[in-house]
Amino acid sequence: MNWKQFIYRYKHIFVALYFPVYMVWFVWLEARDDVHFTYIHCAIDDYIPFCEYFIIPYLLWFVYVFATLALLFFDLKHLENYYQTIATLIIGMTTSLLIYTLFPNAQNMRPTQFTHDNIFTQVISMLYATDTDTNVLPSIHVFNSLAIHAGLCRYATIHKQKIWRNGSFVLCLLICMSTLFLKQHSFLDVAAAIVLFMIVSWITNILFRKRTTK
Repeated sequence: MNWKQFIYRYKHIFVALYFPVYMVWFVWLEARDDVHFTYIHCAIDDYIPFCEYFIIPYLLWFVYVFATLALLFFDLKHLENYYQTIATLIIGMTTSLLIYTLFPNAQNMRPTQFTHDNIFTQVISMLYATDTDTNVLPSIHVFNSLAIHAGLCRYATIHKQKIWRNGSFVLCLLICMSTLFLKQHSFLDVAAAIVLFMIVSWITNILFRKRTTK
């Protein structure tokens, strides 16, 4: 199969054009230092300990998102699920960037030093160095995990593979928890991401239900 045949068969790849736009916008936001940031924090955050082992599910997020999108992308008989998942991601991520732009926010909960010196804390140090503590509410990490889980649940229902749904739930939960235990996000960031996902999911469910009933 040459590239022309690939594009013709998998023309739904065009939605990937959104992601360079997202990255340029996000990188610009990360580099801003001429705005007033509102620091996000609540009492619950003080009861959540730092735990370096949560770097494992945190990094698994990248595999989780990419692998699920690839799975839905190649499921040509059920592309509605792929499109709904992508639509949910794009609407949620764009809304998050708009919030960051209009309401610059940050957090200052990261530990200044680690109790243990091991491979996990070394990786976290690299994470902290490359990922600023700004643009945190709502958490895109959490929102995307929920959107991916929803898409994988629909896939599991279509193909009657319950193990996908159960495995996805566990991983999604661990990823959401990891943002708290690594002090990457406040509980408020996670809560805001959940609310945003519920709203966006409600919208896309209506839109795609109408589409499939036409």
